[in-house]
Amino acid sequence: MHSDFERYKLFSRRATILLGGQALLLSGLIWRLYDLQISNGKRFKVLADENRISTRLLPPPRGLILDRHGVEVASNRQEFRAVILAERIADVGHTLDVLAEIIKFDKSERTRLLKELKRRRRFVPVAIRHSLTWEQVAQIEVNAPDLPGVRIEQGLSRLYSLGNATAHLLGYVAAVDETELTGDPLLQLPDFRIGKNGIERSYDLALRGWAGARQVEINAHGRVIRELSRKRSKPGNKVSLTIDAKLQKFAAERLEKKESGAAVVIDVHTGDILALVSSPGFDPSVFEQGIDRKLWRSLNKNPRAPLTNKAIAGQYAPGSTFKMIVALAALEAKIITPSHTFFCPGHKSMGKSKFHCWRRAGHGSVNLHRAIKESCDVYFYEVANKVGIDRIAAMARKMGLGGKLDLDIPGEKSGFIPTTAWKRKAFKQPWYPGENLVAGIGQGYVLATPLQLAVMAARIANGGIAVTPRLARDEITGREIKDRKAKRFPSIGISERSLAAVKKAMTAVVNEPGGTAYWLRIAEKGQGMAGKTGTSQVRRITKAERARGVLKNSQLPWAKRDHALFVCYAPYDAPRYAVAVIVEHGGGGSRNAGPVGKDIMVETLKLLPPVGMKKQADKPVKPKRRAAGAGKAAKRRGG
Repeated sequence: MHSDFERYKLFSRRATILLGGQALLLSGLIWRLYDLQISNGKRFKVLADENRISTRLLPPPRGLILDRHGVEVASNRQEFRAVILAERIADVGHTLDVLAEIIKFDKSERTRLLKELKRRRRFVPVAIRHSLTWEQVAQIEVNAPDLPGVRIEQGLSRLYSLGNATAHLLGYVAAVDETELTGDPLLQLPDFRIGKNGIERSYDLALRGWAGARQVEINAHGRVIRELSRKRSKPGNKVSLTIDAKLQKFAAERLEKKESGAAVVIDVHTGDILALVSSPGFDPSVFEQGIDRKLWRSLNKNPRAPLTNKAIAGQYAPGSTFKMIVALAALEAKIITPSHTFFCPGHKSMGKSKFHCWRRAGHGSVNLHRAIKESCDVYFYEVANKVGIDRIAAMARKMGLGGKLDLDIPGEKSGFIPTTAWKRKAFKQPWYPGENLVAGIGQGYVLATPLQLAVMAARIANGGIAVTPRLARDEITGREIKDRKAKRFPSIGISERSLAAVKKAMTAVVNEPGGTAYWLRIAEKGQGMAGKTGTSQVRRITKAERARGVLKNSQLPWAKRDHALFVCYAPYDAPRYAVAVIVEHGGGGSRNAGPVGKDIMVETLKLLPPVGMKKQADKPVKPKRRAAGAGKAAKRRGG
């Protein structure tokens, strides 16, 4: 009996331990269930949903770019693109062969597609070609049975309504590369494009817009089962420019008749750029989906440099258009007066060197008015020698040369204005007197961009106000755009008397017989134009060549011909607009750049007549018949 009691006690103790253990395990299970379902239920639900639900960004439509009148110069258009899904194709190679009959693509493109198909999951579509024509879409749809896995999708692409005419101004959009990733999720979308140049780049952040999102349910393999919700994206902001689309197109078409060049039109009071053209241009749309290697090489190797914005990045010796700077420097330093004369025998000797005037027989006794009007080189040799390069440089900077003007597109160059200090630092040499003479006619080390020359003409025309150029009529604060307030510009500190003498001489260049641009005068009342021609040499003329006769530009290879320049403003009695034109290797400024500048100015006055001037009806502008013998002053440097 005692033994039975002992066995019972042992059994009870073991049962108690076993039950306690079970109770402990049950308690632990209950606590764990409470923790999973009550305490952390929401967190685990989110984790589960993240495995089941995928949130995908929807790229926003890019903001519009408008001209000063609200005309769209950069917008978005609906496009059709062909995509391919590898999972639905038994033989990818055969499908691509069939597709190649409809959409022509080369070996490199085929190789790219095959690599992309291998890299991505089989159910992820790969874009074959963007911007399909209606004919191509129809052919793909008709041949659908022979093209398994190929389908047509819709999307948006960038449209530049003026094409080549605004290529350098607006720039273009293209795919994001690794160096441009900033952490913005938008930049990681495969079809997202950002601004790479021009206005598209400067105002890219505001133009991007705000992404939308859609929630989709996916399976364990990542395949979309259904869409759960969608939040629409918000388009980018509109950017309003100062340019006039019609004038921009006209200037581009006018300049296309020349092999290479640039033109700038500016409002002399507000600094608004009304047209900014570089020629030849390029098709900006080819960059959006990736430019073909062959085309890229041809653009880069083209001696006319179609990818360079010559209006802001082309740096040229300004030639005789620089003579107003020299004259103002001398007048302000009281080294000369407007009536002061120098004798031009056709050259100036200095040491063993001779510095020639474009007119070999010389101009005789010349004052400031006649020197600018007939572009006498010897007069400006004498003046530059007396005033010195440092005073000339100071005046040039006042007029907007020798430094960037901070135009709101990338790529602007600063040009160059030499000084004695620069020469000592750069070459460990003094500035020689002969270099004053060369700089005095805008040659040698002196360089300027067409934009700077336009600003120079504007500051002369407006009475010495330091107007600065702008392209956008809005300002960006973060990603918001606000209207700019009218800006007041300071005076550059030049006397009215000095400016009046130079402006009167520039008016004579175009409107008095004997002026280098007399044949370019505008006869319409109230539209009189003042200007200055220029021709800058790109090669040295030797003594031997001068002895046997200087070769004409037509006898030289294109790259060795002189640059042709022309600056002007109008109306000369109440200036409103200034124009600067350069024709690369065009020869004489009067014969080549002058007519382009005149036509652009006439069109500007027609499209944007100043207050008090009636708007003209659209009609072709007929150039005045060139007077007999007029324009012969356009040889060599004198323009």
